[in-house]
Amino acid sequence: MKVLVFGASGSTGRRLVDAAVGRRHSVTAFVRNPAAFQNGQGIEVFRGDVADRHAVARAMPGQAAVLCVLGAATPLRRDPTLVAGVRHITEAMVDAGVRRLVYLSFLGVPAGRHQLSALGRIVVAPVLLRKVAADHAEKEEIIQRSGLDWTIVRPPRLTNGPRTGTYRHGEAIHASQIVLRISRADIVDFMLRQLDDLTYLHRAPAVMP
Repeated sequence: MKVLVFGASGSTGRRLVDAAVGRRHSVTAFVRNPAAFQNGQGIEVFRGDVADRHAVARAMPGQAAVLCVLGAATPLRRDPTLVAGVRHITEAMVDAGVRRLVYLSFLGVPAGRHQLSALGRIVVAPVLLRKVAADHAEKEEIIQRSGLDWTIVRPPRLTNGPRTGTYRHGEAIHASQIVLRISRADIVDFMLRQLDDLTYLHRAPAVMP
């Protein structure tokens, strides 16, 4: 499948690109600085900024699906550029007739934090990470109104650990640990599975250990 990855140069994005190529997808990595991105076999690098709606639109034709793992540089402030970027992505998808979107959000958004532990619900999400949560909530709303075939993936804190393949997922699961963590490798595995599995079409599952 031909897939376009936004946020490809980030910590999660690089793992996502490598795993997608490993599963024989044809990957276009949308990045601001191609020189800093290791281009390998099966990867096409497209230079652009999500703040530039024309650049986003140029990258879209011919794609079968979009994977979005855009992340803020810091959790200490909101990033309106990324919110605008998600709007540009959804608009370009509609214009190009690209239907499938898998978006990496955060379990601390207001609609998902009931699945966290008490510490996560009361302190971490609404206080420490309130700005990240607010950005993701706004981007989720844009996606949900887009009319696309979307799946929103909501993990807790991400780590650089190995893929275990033993994670849980769903809209009715709850934290079994006070401080939840899951590896980027497991999240990448789950996101790629959504390209062919429509179980969570128009749904927002949590993914956790």
